[in-house]
Amino acid sequence: MATYLVTGVAGFIASKVTELLLGAGHTVVGVDNFNDAYDVRLKSWRLDQIKDLPGFQFHQLDICDRARLAALFEQPSTARQPRLDAVINLAARAGVRPSVENPWIYYDTNTIGTLNLLELCRDHGVNRFVLASTSSLYGAHNPQPFQEDADTNRPLSPYAASKKAAETLCYTYHHLYGLQVAIPRYFTVYGPAGRPDMSLFRFVQWISEGRPVIVFGDGRQSRDFTYVDDIARGTIACLNLPGYNIVNLGSDQPVILIDAIHLLEELIEKQADLVLKPGHPADVSATWANIGKAKASLGWQPQTAFETGIRNLVAWYREHREWAKDVQTNV
Repeated sequence: MATYLVTGVAGFIASKVTELLLGAGHTVVGVDNFNDAYDVRLKSWRLDQIKDLPGFQFHQLDICDRARLAALFEQPSTARQPRLDAVINLAARAGVRPSVENPWIYYDTNTIGTLNLLELCRDHGVNRFVLASTSSLYGAHNPQPFQEDADTNRPLSPYAASKKAAETLCYTYHHLYGLQVAIPRYFTVYGPAGRPDMSLFRFVQWISEGRPVIVFGDGRQSRDFTYVDDIARGTIACLNLPGYNIVNLGSDQPVILIDAIHLLEELIEKQADLVLKPGHPADVSATWANIGKAKASLGWQPQTAFETGIRNLVAWYREHREWAKDVQTNV
């Protein structure tokens, strides 16, 4: 069994990764700063699902706080917290449009925070590092489906640029110090208790509560929606990759946005009050993952059909509607 440091542990993906690691008998040291980038009730709910599981311990701290982070690495090894075997860095400021408004905080967390962790891994002999990255790096100029070796030098948002910077730092530490690095690039993750700034959470809430369903663009844009459990499995599988590797984790089955809305209308049994607004220059019209490398190198492929995942999301919302209906989903 191994001991993993999982950052952003109250986040959407990290909490599921932690649940799976603990279920397999591993130890997880989880950190999260509980920032207010979105409604903290979601983070609290996710943390509640894992906080009492055997092998888990939680520290509320920010990966930008190098001194406190260093103190965590410097704790003496004990039976309850053995020496760290790997870092899974899932802490991030995510979201394309908000990064245009405040790029500094994105670089602080996504780039400097990653640098802090890399340095501490070097200092303390932690030789395996997983960095969550994003399909946003592929921009609007690459042919689809996106392959890992595509040009990522034309990011359309500070968010994508900050993740590109983090990826390059990881390569530097691999080159200089032999750190084993795996970088999964995620494609539009969705599922129960997801981020409220993501389209599917918003659509479920807005349709359920009879609110206007705001779509930027004509609704014909497509996304490679990928279920959170599949993403978590793929992230854990990345721990076994040698050297420096980037790998796409996506569904390989893009869904047109308006079709997703129609499916939600059927499941919720309400018609959407559709409001179309101009597209945002930081958004891309389509994402689509080539997942050949993930299949070959990880033995991974998605297992959750889109309709199944959407049903699970709607069911979760109905179960927690009393408070989920009030979660801020401002555009």
